[in-house]
Amino acid sequence: MKLNKTIAQNIVQRTMKIIDSSVNVMDEQGIIIASGDSRRLNQKHIGAMISIRENRTVIIDEELVRKWNHEVKMGINLPIVYLGEILGVVGISGEPEQVKPYAELVKMTAELIIEQHVLLEKERWERRYREEFILQLLENKIPSNTLINQAKFFQFDLQTPTTVAIIKLQDSTINKLQSIVTYLETKYNCAVLSLSEIAVLIPSTQCLDLLQNKQTNKLLPPDMSYHEYKIAIGTHFTFDMTIAQSFQTALSTLNFGLRSYPKRSLYVFEQHRLPVLLDNLSATWQAEKLLEPLQALYDNDETFVLQKTLQQYFLSNCDLALTSKNLFIHINTLRYRLAKIERITGLYFNKIDDKFIFYLSTILNKLL
Repeated sequence: MKLNKTIAQNIVQRTMKIIDSSVNVMDEQGIIIASGDSRRLNQKHIGAMISIRENRTVIIDEELVRKWNHEVKMGINLPIVYLGEILGVVGISGEPEQVKPYAELVKMTAELIIEQHVLLEKERWERRYREEFILQLLENKIPSNTLINQAKFFQFDLQTPTTVAIIKLQDSTINKLQSIVTYLETKYNCAVLSLSEIAVLIPSTQCLDLLQNKQTNKLLPPDMSYHEYKIAIGTHFTFDMTIAQSFQTALSTLNFGLRSYPKRSLYVFEQHRLPVLLDNLSATWQAEKLLEPLQALYDNDETFVLQKTLQQYFLSNCDLALTSKNLFIHINTLRYRLAKIERITGLYFNKIDDKFIFYLSTILNKLL
């Protein structure tokens, strides 16, 4: 542990609020690195050097000031000790008898500030490396032979079924991001993915409860409104898969939801399983070849009614009566439209392969 200027200045500011005297903080070499009197900065303090060398309180009276050729001021200098190590010296300027009652108080305050700083640094270090562990876990970058030991070190339970959720902030700021992460860390493991996205690892049973009770808003501070965020819920991580797979499904669900349902605030993988799984296929040559027979249908504005008819046909589970009811048309009109779709595309509904291509087209065209 080393006493730096930031900590030293904090000691000066805090202690000078307690006593009506100027306070100096010297480093392990006796150099003034913070002071209530800025003119004294970077000067070597004789009393501090003695205090460090002999590990004792040094009282500087008027006689000692003269002896040292007025290179110091009257006051009291006390060693700052942390875990048995002398880190520096805190000095109080003034008539020794007047400042003596405050000496031990100032020393204790200085040492408490240092202890607090060390604890905060330790917490920051733990948070940083824990977050790095979670990010590597999400990306499946941890070798299997070290995963168990790392999980044990961070007290991470690999046995509990987990669901990954991604929270995307609409208008993110550093303060808002920090506030949400602080809120989440009291309940879950989480990691910042970007300035606007956070990955949250939720025990699957808790996640199911939140979904069933329509309480996913509890993932965020109470003062946040639904239009400030988007939440994507991935698949449940189980013993035969990795958390990385749950993360990937959450990421794909978010991308799909933002494109297809931009006004919604919640996207759940289980509710959009097929289109999400096909998401990466939509921009490939395979998708282009699948949709080739239907190009004339989808690239023509005049066939818009047929496109909607095809979509509703599959939304109605290929039930002709239900489709015609939902479209408010006679069943014979529906049959006529389906026959026209067959003529345009050269595909047929009574052929299982062709019917499958028809169905995929209604999904892939929505993704494009």
